[in-house]
Amino acid sequence: MPELPEVETAKNGIAPYLNGFYIEKIVVRQPKLRWPVSPELARISHQKVTALSRRAKYLIIHTEQGYIVGHLGMSGSVRIVPPDATVDKHDHLDIVMSNGKIMRYNDPRRFGAWLWTENPDEFHLFAKLGPEPLSDEFNGDYLFKKSRKKLTALKSFIMDNAVVVGVGNIYANEVLFQCGLHPEKPAGKITKTQAALLAETIKKELIRAIAQGGTTLKDFLQPDGRPGYFVQELQIYGKKGENCPKCGQKIESFSVGQRNSYVCPHCQKK
Repeated sequence: MPELPEVETAKNGIAPYLNGFYIEKIVVRQPKLRWPVSPELARISHQKVTALSRRAKYLIIHTEQGYIVGHLGMSGSVRIVPPDATVDKHDHLDIVMSNGKIMRYNDPRRFGAWLWTENPDEFHLFAKLGPEPLSDEFNGDYLFKKSRKKLTALKSFIMDNAVVVGVGNIYANEVLFQCGLHPEKPAGKITKTQAALLAETIKKELIRAIAQGGTTLKDFLQPDGRPGYFVQELQIYGKKGENCPKCGQKIESFSVGQRNSYVCPHCQKK
């Protein structure tokens, strides 16, 4: 699944081709995604794109009359293509721009979404989201206070969008390894020092991943078709049975919250 760095990369990649230009029309080939594509999208004509932003893993395209909210789901991607580009069977939606470019959404599993809202502050999918991990609001003090009396596994805790948005499975594994924290440690047991280190490491890891264009594992590509290169920087995710880069002990794997988790039993004790 594309995580926060991949969505940020996608936003930055499509922005030069959308921002400041007009949407001539939106072609919806498959309206049955995770939620039905908002019917308002098919009625958009000659609307100027005024900005692009991101909230959690949602892309937000600002127009003069409202906001297009996109989610890439499990396997979705957006690319910029010319008008004569061949249409794939998984190409479900096109945003046709006045500059002759098309933003094309491809999603083999159809678990993404394209919705419309006139007020993102009241958009139902944003109502219970926690702070952005790269914001000043997210810091060690916040994380420590939020974790008190929580019996939840630490990995599940930092992946909870009500706590902080955008820390997906790949980055949660990497962050906990760098902090020397076991993914099954109860969140309420972390100290102030550990909370500060955790918040700082989350920020650094996501910033590094964005700079590398995200992480390509199976489905993610940048909007220009290039892979994300942060996969080369991964220290523990997907490396079961390999030697820990810190101590040399074999990396183990198990499930936490029904997600694959990777741990060095020597460096990450409970």
